[in-house]
Amino acid sequence: MNLPENVKYTKEHEWIRLEGDVAYVGITDYAQEQLGDIVFVDIQTVGETLEADDVFGTIEVVKTISDLFLPVAGEVLEQNETLEEQPELVNKDPYGEGWLIKMKPAADANFDALLDAAAYKALINA
Repeated sequence: MNLPENVKYTKEHEWIRLEGDVAYVGITDYAQEQLGDIVFVDIQTVGETLEADDVFGTIEVVKTISDLFLPVAGEVLEQNETLEEQPELVNKDPYGEGWLIKMKPAADANFDALLDAAAYKALINA
C-alpha cells in the first residue's frame, strides 16, 4: 500500500498536501481499495469556506456513496475537473492525478492534528 511521507492523513482516510499556500486533498490508497471502483465524484462546495471535518463532497462507487471530509478549515478553490470524465483516476493514482480538490487552508488550519504516514499506517493496521 502506498503511504507517501509528504502528505498528512485523517482518520476518515483523506490526505492533504500543502504546496505553498494551496493544498491538494484526496482520499488515501487504503480508502480507494476499500471502496472499490469509483464511478462518480460529486463536489458542490467550490468557492465555499468550510471548517475541518465538514463534508465537501461525495464519492460514489458501485454499491454506495461516501462523504468526503475536509482535513483542515479553509476555502475550496477548485475541483479536479478530469474526474468528471475519468473518476477511475482516484483508484489508479490517489495521491497524484486522482486528487479531488485544491483548497486554501485557513490561517489557523491545524495541520498538527493530522496523522503522519506512520500514525496512519498504525490506524489502518489496528
